[in-house]
Amino acid sequence: MISFLDKTVLQFDRALQTLVPKAATASRPSPAETVAEGELSVEERKHASGLMRINHTGEVCAQALYAGQATTAKLATVREDMKHAADEEIDHLVWCEQRLYDLHSKPSLLNPFFYGASFVIGAGAGLISDKLSLGFVAATEDQVCTHLEKHMATLPANDEKSRAVLTQMHQDEAQHKAMALAAGGYEFPKPVMSIMTQLSKVMTTTTYRI
Repeated sequence: MISFLDKTVLQFDRALQTLVPKAATASRPSPAETVAEGELSVEERKHASGLMRINHTGEVCAQALYAGQATTAKLATVREDMKHAADEEIDHLVWCEQRLYDLHSKPSLLNPFFYGASFVIGAGAGLISDKLSLGFVAATEDQVCTHLEKHMATLPANDEKSRAVLTQMHQDEAQHKAMALAAGGYEFPKPVMSIMTQLSKVMTTTTYRI
């Protein structure tokens, strides 16, 4: 059985991989690798960078959320589901980070703050119940899918590399949502989803520029 100290060390390592540039390694090649780089104007590059920075921060939040939930989850099966989802989210994190550098930009300076806040939320949900924890995953992934759809629609037409990354991410996130609900996750009512939407706007508005 893993001790509290072991869990702490593992979570600290996860945080470092998430927050330190180029520290994480993807298990799958980026979907952008096989796509040619398109010509982008200065404004188009700036807009694409802003969108990819939002998505990168979203993956930082996902890592923290899953880490917090895995730490406090009561059932071993739930902990394993969280770990599997977190591993796939690492791919997304690396892909978005690489795309930001390709666009001559960088991740958000606010990532440490969002990581800490998301970890606390995830751990708190896990402490209350696995059903609530899984429900929170499903609700979060639903929000992420909505953001990805909007971003794919507003990306510059020539930025097919970013679009390829977001398309694969959308497929994975939809699977994570289905996994959470199938595992017994609580389906949040519309008023709660509306509150989550408003809170997510804080992240998207700030990280688009910072």
